[in-house]
Amino acid sequence: MTDQQHAAAGPAPGAEPRDAVPTGAPAAAGGGPRPPGEREDLEVPGVSRGFRRDRRHKMLGGVCAGLGRQCDMDPVIFRIALAVLSATGGLGLIFYGFAWLFVAYDDEEENEVRKLLTGRVDGHALAAVLFALVGCGVFLSMLNNSGVLTFAATLALLLAGAGYWSRQRGAHDPDPLAAQAVADAPPEAQAPPVPASFPSWWREPIVKDGTYEGGTGYLWGPTGARERDIAAAVTIARGGGSGRDPRSREATSRGSRWIGGWVFLLALVAGGLGTGLTWEDHALGTSLQTGMAGALVVIGLGIAVSAFLGRTGAGSVFLAIVTAALLACSAALPKDISTQWVRTDWAPATASAVLDDYNVGTGVGTLDLSRIDLEKGQTVTTNAEVGMGQLKVVVPKDATVKLLIEVGVGDIQLPGDDKQDVDVAPGKHKELTLAPADGSKDGGTLDLTLEVGIGQAEVARATS
Repeated sequence: MTDQQHAAAGPAPGAEPRDAVPTGAPAAAGGGPRPPGEREDLEVPGVSRGFRRDRRHKMLGGVCAGLGRQCDMDPVIFRIALAVLSATGGLGLIFYGFAWLFVAYDDEEENEVRKLLTGRVDGHALAAVLFALVGCGVFLSMLNNSGVLTFAATLALLLAGAGYWSRQRGAHDPDPLAAQAVADAPPEAQAPPVPASFPSWWREPIVKDGTYEGGTGYLWGPTGARERDIAAAVTIARGGGSGRDPRSREATSRGSRWIGGWVFLLALVAGGLGTGLTWEDHALGTSLQTGMAGALVVIGLGIAVSAFLGRTGAGSVFLAIVTAALLACSAALPKDISTQWVRTDWAPATASAVLDDYNVGTGVGTLDLSRIDLEKGQTVTTNAEVGMGQLKVVVPKDATVKLLIEVGVGDIQLPGDDKQDVDVAPGKHKELTLAPADGSKDGGTLDLTLEVGIGQAEVARATS
């Protein structure tokens, strides 16, 4: 008989169908009957479940463990690569921090950002925010170092390519029959979900007797919710209660676990040491970057430790944001600004004594060219630069002066301008030519390039 004839005739008396499962046989290989309410995950080959953080194998936030599971690679590879990327441009910290914030655990539906937006603030969310802030600060400080950023970008591309290749090498084409069978299978009955925590600290669950024990487990919120923990949510969901008035119970003491003050003091010490040790031998921007980076590292370690051992408040997060902003501002300072305020005067007596460049890091620089005697048709070219402070140039009365003035942030004063009219603005640029004073002879040409990072550039005519 053919297969169609066997199917039409049905099974023989006493014969067991070929596809039937014997009574008492386990539903799946290696497992017995499942308890009521427990659902077996049906995985279809080739169908991805998406990138999620791994709680079971995590070292900090579970990002690298989730990447290793998603790409079928050892998580240590991602940990080493992200550590290198963190030290060379901050890209590793930026990626880890934002992944920690926006990617949920494999057993949760809400990520850390959603918890923050609903007012549920804990140490893990603060650590993720700090990772992202520190990474952005380090990245901004490395913008001028193209070699480091090129290496970091190359390493990131290689890591992404390795992860994509590792994920695709073992992929199989999905079985359409298996996928259709899973799609057509009716859903199994499940027990109602048991909440593991409060939706937020301002929406408390409804209980018949109005009592509860424990709390939310978050770092701040209303005073009544600060002493509760996550176990209370499970108790409330099951209808439990102790009959006690929550307003009359005594606040539970956490002991000496507050570390925010120590973190602030250590950050001050680290910032002062970093700035002080580099004050004499480095530029102002480099010195401030060293101090701010040291303070930011201490604050980051403090918040990371508080996620597991202690607790810090919103002040530590605000301090981290301010420190990261100051670090970014110090990275934008011109590199020629020194830490010593000086006053320097240059007064060449002849045209041949005029140097090609005059520089002052921080302070007041005065270039007096009134004593040089330029012959007709003679041109003298020079540059003067001040990082932060004032640059004043005195030109001869009978000379034609070609000026190119660049001021990063500050003011420009020219002959005939009102001394009281000071207009401070960023990105000032002027290019002009000053003719000799009325009635004076042609005394040659001065070609001047004046640059001031922060401060004032002033050009004045000699009186005689």
